[in-house]
Amino acid sequence: MGEIFDALRKAIDAQDPVALVTEVQGPNPGAKMLVGEESVLGSLGDEGLDGAVLDHARGMIEMSQTGTRTYGPQGQGNSEEVEVFIQAFSQPPDMYVLGAVNLASAVVHLGKFLGYKVTLVDARKIFANRDRYPEADEVIVQWPNEFLETAPISKRTAIVILTHDPKFDIPILEFALKSPVGYIGAMGSRRTHEKRKANLREVGITDEEIARVHAPLGIDLGSRTPEETAVSIMAQIIALRSGRSGGHLDQAAGRIHS
Repeated sequence: MGEIFDALRKAIDAQDPVALVTEVQGPNPGAKMLVGEESVLGSLGDEGLDGAVLDHARGMIEMSQTGTRTYGPQGQGNSEEVEVFIQAFSQPPDMYVLGAVNLASAVVHLGKFLGYKVTLVDARKIFANRDRYPEADEVIVQWPNEFLETAPISKRTAIVILTHDPKFDIPILEFALKSPVGYIGAMGSRRTHEKRKANLREVGITDEEIARVHAPLGIDLGSRTPEETAVSIMAQIIALRSGRSGGHLDQAAGRIHS
């Protein structure tokens, strides 16, 4: 047990995202696991249970959440025989919404709903202000590419580009594609994105790097309103983060809702 707390202390000191898992009800009350983004220390006493908890703990690290989850003795869902408390030690992930267009308000709203720290960025003060985006954690009046150059970016960060103009999109993508950002999506039609790809190649971005850009944005929901489009974008972010396709659950195999 001391090994787990020593590792937890070191992770907190190093600001490495981790989650401490404690079994509060079940065959091994008090058993603990320390879960990192790519590591695990300890066990709750069953391989199946460990695997199920691991999925939940990493999801809670991702979104900086703390709470209880219930399982069967071997990690089965729809059971309350085993209860664990999962405490995440991580900061909320950043979402940068670049471009104060009509769609941005719905994206900011849903980004906050999902637990992101949302920053809205646009160089036009008349559009980028608190009156239009009261839910955003920050509203910054600055050229988006200049903002990104000093903003923290990690593999948990999502960048949603709504500027829809090559003179803004290309400098943003040129910088973002050199970063470890986890999600990059850019608004625009398929034709717009083909032109965008040509422009990116001209500034030295490789096709492999360009493949990281999701454009047109979102998954195919048939969205018709800004709110529905924002749902489509967020669904794509969740699916990619979870390694899922975003298709229909009734046509999928494996665990339904992790």
